Amino acid sequence: MPNSLRGRVRAMLHGIALGDALGAPVEKLSAADIRARYGRVTSLNTAWHKMNLDASARNGRVRGNGIVTDDTLMTLALMDIYGDVGRHLDAWDMADGMVRQIAWTPRYVPELQREAMLIERLFYPEKWIFQRHQLSACDPRQGGVGNMVNCGAAMYIAPIGVVNAADPKAAYDEAIAFAAGHQESFGLEAAGVVAAAVAAAFVPDTTIEAIIDTVLALTKDGTRAAIVDIVGVAKQMRGTGASHEAVCDAFHAAIAPYSPMGDDVNHVAEKAGRLTDAYRPSRLNAIEELPLALGFCLLNGGDFRLSIEDGINSGRDTDSIGVMAGAILGAMHGESVIDAEDRALLDSANKFDLTASADAFTATVKTILDADRQAAAARDRARSALAYS
Repeated sequence: MPNSLRGRVRAMLHGIALGDALGAPVEKLSAADIRARYGRVTSLNTAWHKMNLDASARNGRVRGNGIVTDDTLMTLALMDIYGDVGRHLDAWDMADGMVRQIAWTPRYVPELQREAMLIERLFYPEKWIFQRHQLSACDPRQGGVGNMVNCGAAMYIAPIGVVNAADPKAAYDEAIAFAAGHQESFGLEAAGVVAAAVAAAFVPDTTIEAIIDTVLALTKDGTRAAIVDIVGVAKQMRGTGASHEAVCDAFHAAIAPYSPMGDDVNHVAEKAGRLTDAYRPSRLNAIEELPLALGFCLLNGGDFRLSIEDGINSGRDTDSIGVMAGAILGAMHGESVIDAEDRALLDSANKFDLTASADAFTATVKTILDADRQAAAARDRARSALAYS
């Protein structure tokens, strides 16, 4: 049954890996750069724009042709944490489970083409998890304090939406409780909203419009304002035949008041000491990736492949935009969106078995959902006894 829990989890994980691998070769290029170099990226068999550089200029990494990044690897790590503990999570599981996953559990890292600790591959805001929790021994709930505010937690948080399937508020709350050990401010808010969107996507027969309405009822501050503005643009441009270039220009203009980087997303020596409002806590700002992903999903009426492709061709943090769109729409549509050739390439390029990983996680999710039902029944019995005593 393609729209069973198992089928939806398979499609969600496939969407994450697909969006990641499609976006990775063009990450940090602008939309104009992508058009100039590639035309439009539509295939996993795409060369990384840095592959012709010396190995030192690309940090010894390889990408392209189906290879995923840390977005997918950390998603799998979060799924493994759930498998280990068999219950809902909070910041203490970031301090324990996630530290173990990134710093003490060897795994095959496709970009490095070898087995390694995941922390070797991670960007500094994700290495922060190890620094704050194991080396600094902070209160787990304060782990995200002082970190670079970015999409680092939102990019891997989708499994929390699955564990709270069809309960977006519970997904939001659990994601905030867990990701507080990694992120703060609008980076933490984005993690809660992604989890809520994925949980909403598991509601049978839902639509992308209903998912976005659910998200807007939960999210706050600059994140909510950014989503409202992007959604407004998407509604205006939907069905008009506007070009992808025109949509990107309109979306980027809409997100600019909330995200000051623009196309200048590379970290170079010349930026040292430069004043900036980027990446610092703010109640007015938002990450770009989530509003843009939702915008492309709405623009395309929830079309799985088109929304991911539009997202990764919009430039900047392409892989994370693709991951968020893929997670939400994969969960919404179920297994029918999985292309067999893409799945085979993702598995072979990354030494994965995504179907097996998804199915093992589904078994864990069922255990947690069963425990939730039993707890809810016990609570209802207790409340009934109070009400009628």
